[in-house]
Amino acid sequence: MTSFASRLTARVLSRGGNGRRLVVLAYHRVFAKFDALYPEVPDVDLFASQMKVLRDRFNVIRLSDGVEGLKNGALPPGAVAITFDDGYADNYHVAFPVLRDLGLPATFFVATGYLDGGCMFNDKVIEACRLAPAGSWATGLPDVGTVHVDEQNRFAAVKQVVMKLKYLSQEQRNEYADRLLDGLGGVSPPEIMMESGHVKRLHRSGMDIGAHTMTHPILAQLDDEQAEREIDAGRRTLETLIDAKVSLFAYPNGRPETDYTSRDVRLVERAGFAGAVSTVWGCADAATDRYQLPRISPWDRTDARFTLRLLRAFRQLPVIQASER
Repeated sequence: MTSFASRLTARVLSRGGNGRRLVVLAYHRVFAKFDALYPEVPDVDLFASQMKVLRDRFNVIRLSDGVEGLKNGALPPGAVAITFDDGYADNYHVAFPVLRDLGLPATFFVATGYLDGGCMFNDKVIEACRLAPAGSWATGLPDVGTVHVDEQNRFAAVKQVVMKLKYLSQEQRNEYADRLLDGLGGVSPPEIMMESGHVKRLHRSGMDIGAHTMTHPILAQLDDEQAEREIDAGRRTLETLIDAKVSLFAYPNGRPETDYTSRDVRLVERAGFAGAVSTVWGCADAATDRYQLPRISPWDRTDARFTLRLLRAFRQLPVIQASER
């Protein structure tokens, strides 16, 4: 990091109020090498560089400690928590060794239905787009239609198809993703999600394990019974697996009112979780609803930009305040 970035970090974090604020980082995957169809996913070298910035310039704490610190006002200046969503195998194989070597804690939010051989619909879509012919791709799906595939930017096709499927029913989006991949002679990427043993080893190493439902549905689309079952069963499965209490939850996709509602917040609190995270951008302070904590996604490619993103986040409190439930 440049000396300017170092001085700026110290200056911003020394201002009044920041000592009681928390920034939570949201990762999904970390690759051994860059993949153009996942342009927002850091490779291991970039991830290691970002983790060193956090270690050297901020105070990395457990998210569970951050939730408690927001309640009692005991957060250190520049408090940052690291989280991963979904339960991808590279979290264990690629990201975990970096965290372990640098002595940094993280929370892994696991969708239990995909452990031990599962694959999420969006990853099937990505593999289909990898195989799709360049030009006009007639998908044969009524909700998708014909998609333009640019050989130099296949990620544009990925975004288009994923957005068309994301808010269909869970059964339909899984069926369509399978049909896209099957129609191109492809197969689901093997061993893309963690095994149960990986989760156990992460927990034994001192990492926190959080719940992320069973099958990663859009909770807002479920009825009360379905939503409660997804939230409770995911937690119970993890608690049985690691033989410990699971106190943190992450809403799938994480946008309030679009992906989850106040009903789901009530269900999470009633289930006994100590806190939950959304994907609303910004930081949290004592007034922020512990069951709707904001997070930021670190897509930056340089240490300086990564640092500036964090500093901006420390200055932005989103409009998610505690409410009566």
